[in-house]
Amino acid sequence: MSDVIVEVSGLRKAFGTLEVLKGIDMSVRRGEVVCIIGPSGSGKSTLLRCVNLLEEPNAGTVVVNGFEMTDPDVDIDRARRGIGMVFQAFNLFGHLSVLENLTVAQRKVLKRDRDEAERIAMRNLEKVGLAEKAGSMPAQLSGGQQQRAAIARALAMDPAVMLFDEPTSALDPELVGDVLTVMRQLAEEGMTMLVVTHEMQFAREVADKVLFMDGGVVVEEGQAAQVIGEPRHERTRSFLARVLNPVHAGE
Repeated sequence: MSDVIVEVSGLRKAFGTLEVLKGIDMSVRRGEVVCIIGPSGSGKSTLLRCVNLLEEPNAGTVVVNGFEMTDPDVDIDRARRGIGMVFQAFNLFGHLSVLENLTVAQRKVLKRDRDEAERIAMRNLEKVGLAEKAGSMPAQLSGGQQQRAAIARALAMDPAVMLFDEPTSALDPELVGDVLTVMRQLAEEGMTMLVVTHEMQFAREVADKVLFMDGGVVVEEGQAAQVIGEPRHERTRSFLARVLNPVHAGE
């Protein structure tokens, strides 16, 4: 069996006349952490959403965990069971407790009984440091806690790969660290992760590979130390100068 778990080939996506993705090729190996960086509007989130077919590509193929997502005949519900997704917004069900948020999909999709679903939910809440919040409602949690609960909910489905779409962008700065700590732990445990992020330090420390996107194409890719530390492309250098040294970027 190939150890490539995500394979994207020739991916194109347009919204009307605006071409957002212009022929993306990328792969993620099992256990690998791949971070996608780049300016707003470069197509990063659209690429991530095409991976699990939340957006339907205009051309190209996407294969995830053995399923060709872009095949018109794919059983998309079955294919998505192996994909966990964490969004910028937390998307928790406001009328359900934290524990219920983690068990509803397990019971409906994976057909687990209540006891098994709750046991798995509690294990994952412990993993993200929220076991004591199992009975709380989402509105009673901070933004960082809600995002960690969202991560635990995705993990409870036993995904083969986790997709993170700027998971810290909606958080107050002091809450970002707790979420990144959970993501670092997942990486250390060998979780396959595809992460769209503006957190350059996280990408530098955790990613096995970094892709820099701009204008709907992958401008540069390679090991994190190379892309972030010694970028080869002028566009990458200019982006990183603005992100890493915003005060001096215009000098």
